[in-house]
Amino acid sequence: MEIKRVLISQPEPTGASPYSDLTSKKGLTIDFRPFFRVEGVSVRDFVAQRVTILDYTAIVFTSRLAIDSFFHICEQMRVNVPETMKYFCQSETIAVYLQKYIVYRKRKIFFGAGTVASMVQSIGAKHRSENFLIACTDQLKPEVHKLFTKEKLKHGSAVFVRTVSNDIRDIDIHSYQIVAFYSPADIKSLLEAWPDFKQESLVFATFGPSTARAAEEAGLQVEIKAPAPNAPSIADAISNYLG
Repeated sequence: MEIKRVLISQPEPTGASPYSDLTSKKGLTIDFRPFFRVEGVSVRDFVAQRVTILDYTAIVFTSRLAIDSFFHICEQMRVNVPETMKYFCQSETIAVYLQKYIVYRKRKIFFGAGTVASMVQSIGAKHRSENFLIACTDQLKPEVHKLFTKEKLKHGSAVFVRTVSNDIRDIDIHSYQIVAFYSPADIKSLLEAWPDFKQESLVFATFGPSTARAAEEAGLQVEIKAPAPNAPSIADAISNYLG
């Protein structure tokens, strides 16, 4: 099968992109189309989770959107977050974003190196006595909960950010030879658009084990997987596949 067209389930990148080499060196036509979007939950959806924010002494953030949603919920519900509240963030970028809502003080804001595991490590022995509220996305909730449980940290969780499938039914998906997925939410969107979807000759590429697992559990065959030792990105993996 000749590979001419590739669909990437992501927004089109601005500036330099690893996909540029595939276009110039492999002669591919690459289209970008996000299969889902993320948005903060409504107050009604938050209330339905039966979580009392002031029961907790520390908040865990995995994204900037989670921060926006958390403080929006607090404002709408007239929850006055105490000055003593501590914040643990997945990365420094997320931690710095807290300045939009609170005075940035190092003694109450802590962050990891970009992964959930590194964020948990930042808690250390010093903060183990805190009661943590994980303000997470619906996609990350199981992973974060699992780590906090493993470390025997007192915690609860609430979804502040949810994924919503985009309507992609206008895509002629079988006009492509390769489709690349980056998240389990991409698989969910695909199957919502076409409940009786047949893969046929389509080659699927996935990034991350959870995305590959979601595809395979849906009965889809994945031929291209990243990251791998010789392919840290989807672009590298596709390039290797093409030879």
